[in-house]
Amino acid sequence: MISQLVIKDAAIRRGGRLLFEGVSLDLAAGEACALTGPNGSGKTSLLRAVAGLVRLEAGEIGFGGVDPGDARGGAIHLQGHADGLKAAHTAREELTFWTVWGGGAEAAVREAARDLELTGLLDLEVRRLSAGQRRRLALARLVAAPRALWLLDEPLSPLDARWRDGFAAIMRRHLDGGGLIVAAMHDPLPVATRSLELTA
Repeated sequence: MISQLVIKDAAIRRGGRLLFEGVSLDLAAGEACALTGPNGSGKTSLLRAVAGLVRLEAGEIGFGGVDPGDARGGAIHLQGHADGLKAAHTAREELTFWTVWGGGAEAAVREAARDLELTGLLDLEVRRLSAGQRRRLALARLVAAPRALWLLDEPLSPLDARWRDGFAAIMRRHLDGGGLIVAAMHDPLPVATRSLELTA
């Protein structure tokens, strides 16, 4: 279980351009951090670096004494800006696949579908879902296969106001249980949060 995320003096270079340098963060269990900054400032790249998908130019990332390989392999959810769903699959097939792949039990699919009000949509093909329904399906994976650290890239787009509030309640529940959240945001994160601004 990850109880801490520590980023120290991180720098990332992509395509020959230095996105940022000297970025540090010390996040404890139960805390959320909103990554802010203009497009191109490196918010998504920092999330991907924490997940182990982008190499740091300088600095280090640690998980409170947990081996980085173990942390990244079994304690992190990365929810990208794209939903990562296969359009020809049913919502049930997608949610079940990602739940089992993430280490959750198939029984958790029903609970997650209930939490995100997807039960009546599970037998529909993903391509028949609205943008908001697809985002709720993607976010249901966080609930169905619990992991300590959520790395979220614009998680509230394209949710309507009701589901922004609904997902806020899910985030608060995750934090109250000792989870951590780092989210790249343009709009304010609807939970108590710290802020880390990246500048292009």
